Amino acid sequence: MRRRQVVQLAAAAVAAPSLSAFAQAFPSRPIKLVIAFPAGGPTDITMRQLAENASKHLGQQVIIENKAGAGGSLPAQNLQISPPDGYTLAQIPLGVFRLPYTTKLTWDPIKDISYIINVTGYAFGIVAPTDGPIKNWADFVAYAKANPGKLSYGSTGVLTSPHLTTELIAQRLGIQLNHIPYKGNADLNQALMGGQLMAGADSTGWAPLVEAGKVRVLNTWGDKRLPKYPDVPTLKDLGIDIVQNSPFGIGAPRGTPPEVVARLHDAFKKAMEEPSYVQSLAKYDMVPIYMSSSDYLKFAQDTFVREKALVEKLGLLKTQ
Repeated sequence: MRRRQVVQLAAAAVAAPSLSAFAQAFPSRPIKLVIAFPAGGPTDITMRQLAENASKHLGQQVIIENKAGAGGSLPAQNLQISPPDGYTLAQIPLGVFRLPYTTKLTWDPIKDISYIINVTGYAFGIVAPTDGPIKNWADFVAYAKANPGKLSYGSTGVLTSPHLTTELIAQRLGIQLNHIPYKGNADLNQALMGGQLMAGADSTGWAPLVEAGKVRVLNTWGDKRLPKYPDVPTLKDLGIDIVQNSPFGIGAPRGTPPEVVARLHDAFKKAMEEPSYVQSLAKYDMVPIYMSSSDYLKFAQDTFVREKALVEKLGLLKTQ
């Protein structure tokens, strides 16, 4: 036993300087940050600003790669085939934590991701075209009750927070809706403008359409009303006790050296604090939501449990 311990200690002593040297040299080439939604939407625009800021603190470029679809889970899946060297990172949307309950996975969202930092969360709401029949939330509910399953609404994907939260709202109100998923905000907005939908559930990527007078906001999903839309009720204002802001952050492959995780955390934290990032978020009524690596892991663990309850409540839990 003593001989084995000596060998293990010797191996650790050899490995420690090697890891330290790697961390000190990191990064020596550009870093790829994969995000879960298409170019041009609020996630893409704000994360590009964050990446630009982080590049200055890391001394290497952080390059954004868009991988949309599969409910926002493709970046996290990409981590499972990437080396744990800190050069491939991924946005981790909230939907990742409900994946094991809705589909068969060969990886674990908690154990197989190194959580680096949480950076922000979305401001959500439901909107309707101004030239359509729905003028306010009361109209939405009345139409849905009079026409079960016929009120069409779009979201940014099946099992995303906009989709599941809207279905939870419908369940609370005893109404049936017709959900139509899209790959991202741009496609959803195009469908709204093309008359293919009666409503849309999304983060505030619809803000430019509101400003142009093309859609109206029926409700928002935060704990408080959005400063930009002070007359728009929250779900709580409407008697629906639901708050959804879907925090998200950045992860790396399992086994990424702690020194590299710390280097990335510190660079992205500084990037979050720069006015340019705060201003880019403000365009979409988003704010910085910081969680350290350990706090973000704890959030992931708690959310993993909570999302199972939501999926079960909606009857979407996979049967095998």
